[in-house]
Amino acid sequence: LFLHGFYADEKLVGNLASMTTSERIKAIQKMPETMKKKREIRDKVLKEITKKSSHHSTLLPCCTQCLQGAALSFRQFGNALSEYFTLLQFWHKTLKIIGAEFGTSVLSYFIFLKWLLAFNIFSFLINFSFITIPQFVAAEPNNLTFTGLELFTGAGYFQQTVLYYGFYTNGTISERTNGASYNMQLAYIFTVGLYFVICFLILLVSMAKSFCRNFINPSMYSGKASKLLCTWDFNITNEKAVKLKQKNLSTQIKEDLSEVNREVLNFSVTERVVHILIHLASWAASLGTAVAACAGVYFLSINNLKLFVKGRENNQETQAAMLVLPIIASLLNTSIPFFYSWLGHLERFQTPAHQIYVTIARNIALKISIVGILCYYWLNIVAVSESQCWETLVGQDIYRLVLVDFIFCLLGSFFGEFLRRIIGTTLKLGLPEFDIARNVLDLIYAQTLTWIGILFSPLLPGIQMIAFSIVFCVKKVSLMMNCQPPRKVWRTAQMTTSFMFLLFFPSFVGVLSVIGVTVWRLKPSEECGPFRGLPSIYAAVSEWINTLESYTASKWVVWIYYNLVTSELFFFILSVIVLIISYLYWQIIEGRKTMTKLLREQIIN
Repeated sequence: LFLHGFYADEKLVGNLASMTTSERIKAIQKMPETMKKKREIRDKVLKEITKKSSHHSTLLPCCTQCLQGAALSFRQFGNALSEYFTLLQFWHKTLKIIGAEFGTSVLSYFIFLKWLLAFNIFSFLINFSFITIPQFVAAEPNNLTFTGLELFTGAGYFQQTVLYYGFYTNGTISERTNGASYNMQLAYIFTVGLYFVICFLILLVSMAKSFCRNFINPSMYSGKASKLLCTWDFNITNEKAVKLKQKNLSTQIKEDLSEVNREVLNFSVTERVVHILIHLASWAASLGTAVAACAGVYFLSINNLKLFVKGRENNQETQAAMLVLPIIASLLNTSIPFFYSWLGHLERFQTPAHQIYVTIARNIALKISIVGILCYYWLNIVAVSESQCWETLVGQDIYRLVLVDFIFCLLGSFFGEFLRRIIGTTLKLGLPEFDIARNVLDLIYAQTLTWIGILFSPLLPGIQMIAFSIVFCVKKVSLMMNCQPPRKVWRTAQMTTSFMFLLFFPSFVGVLSVIGVTVWRLKPSEECGPFRGLPSIYAAVSEWINTLESYTASKWVVWIYYNLVTSELFFFILSVIVLIISYLYWQIIEGRKTMTKLLREQIIN
């Protein structure tokens, strides 16, 4: 039997070695073996191919042998790299455990957090590669002293670093006199603009996929019968992995059954009137609280501008006083959502989903209103002030808001979950549940500030990237130690789509409006930044186009600019094409849905 198995393996390896690369990969993937066994077979096949190539080495030229060896080494390096990347995804196992223990409602928050983390990594790499690295070549020495307070205020020493807009040069950068040059003005505006275009497309595609999966035809992706009979992975052999998969599958089936067994409560006329009055009073209290918070932030921001003007002397007391605005804004954003959660429990909604969506609506109204007040303050008051570099002042303000919001997010986990666990255990009230609405809106608020600050502080996504990584670990530990699974099991496949939509509107659309006003309407500072001396940031593009008109080889760029970029007719036609494609895509999805329903009926009959 041993010899038979040995010769069978040798025959299998020989057959795989004779295949093409794509055929061999597909054949190995289809084998009903564990991943460890598949990797062993793959390594044996690669060794067999190496032996065959060595036998024919005398017949091949030296260049061909080198190319084959390089291709084989590159393939092996790629396979090893993909395995290491799989191991580096530390959240993969964590997400499985969270989904098994707490269900898809809590899991949706961590998936959304991981998605935002990838967004900020992408943004940081783009800005650092095309804006920050070239600036290092033309950077001047920093004469300011570092005191440590700058880590919290963002002022002082950091003013003369690549962290802020005002430090970047407005000329072309070149290492040699007659060498290639790098236009910082064009690099700055095109990098930021291209990043927002890519973000826009990613958000649209992600929302479309999630909407199709969870709203248009959810039965194709989450059929209850298929989930029960066809989702088990027979390659799982580890005992812990088997138990985790069983628990995860059990939780998903419970969530699906909760939709089927949903109870419809019938209230009397008096109870309905009481519920309506409670809802109206709750909405009045929540909106009134949001208006009061916005008024307080506005008056604090006016006082903050006076501190900005005094801050030219880099006085430590003045810099510390600048933390008042971000602390108050973060305190309001952290404390008021607890009040909204209490209102949600007071209203007693029929399903947890209704309570979460109402709480999210109230939180988004609060946070977006505060961000709107801050944007009005930055664009209409700070931008026309007497400050020498108002863009850097805005960048410092956003830096402080992001940093303090991150600190309050960690404190919220301590006071909102750890202390509630201690109190609940002492008074026998039970463990708290994970507040999805409050935590999701904290992420959207932080990401909105980061998007606004990209133009004024190009490295801000790097700071947010570190913050989100720490938040992921802290929230995971806090969830496992302090929280209990939802008392009512319910399915939230559509919640991720709602999170993406809220990130797109009003967050991303509002950010585009702020960036658009800054680029086209506001005048840059005269003494700092890559656009100093220009009537607007967009004027740098117009001047570049005027320069290209004198070059024959660049006429096509000028034609695209005048006939496409600045043409209203082109964008109108593009919008019509997008609408037609969307309509056709919708019809295809509806056709698939109808065909699936007909096939199901035929199978039943």
